[in-house]
Amino acid sequence: MNNKELDAFIDKLQQDIFDEAFQAYGQKGYERWLNPKFCHEMQDFDNHAALTGECGDTIEIFITMDGETVRDGSYTTTGCASSSICGSFAVELSLGKTAEEILDMSGVTILEKIGSFPKDEEHCAHLAISTMKEAINKYMGGRTSPRLGD
Repeated sequence: MNNKELDAFIDKLQQDIFDEAFQAYGQKGYERWLNPKFCHEMQDFDNHAALTGECGDTIEIFITMDGETVRDGSYTTTGCASSSICGSFAVELSLGKTAEEILDMSGVTILEKIGSFPKDEEHCAHLAISTMKEAINKYMGGRTSPRLGD
């Protein structure tokens, strides 16, 4: 195989991967796969949480709060593209929301926002929102002091 044939093979392989990702994740998920948002370990945060799903993926979410409202957030993951996409959307959907609004969210909230997602990867959305809720719960728990008599 010469260089021109190798380049053509690589170009086709890359296009096949992009096409497969687009088919699996739809437009919104595909765009987030190509350009993840909020994917970094926040250095100055109010709280964070890390959960590992049954699949072995770990998502860690960092949040900064303004009272009971999420002002900023980020995530990291040791998992697959589906975990990254869902972590990104979990942060995006939480920005500007109160703790109560976030605690009312579910993995379905993320899946509806994305629009199209592989059925066998939907657990990633539930892991991402569970991690966000854990960060919120830890933050809120740290803000309340025990009442006398409790």
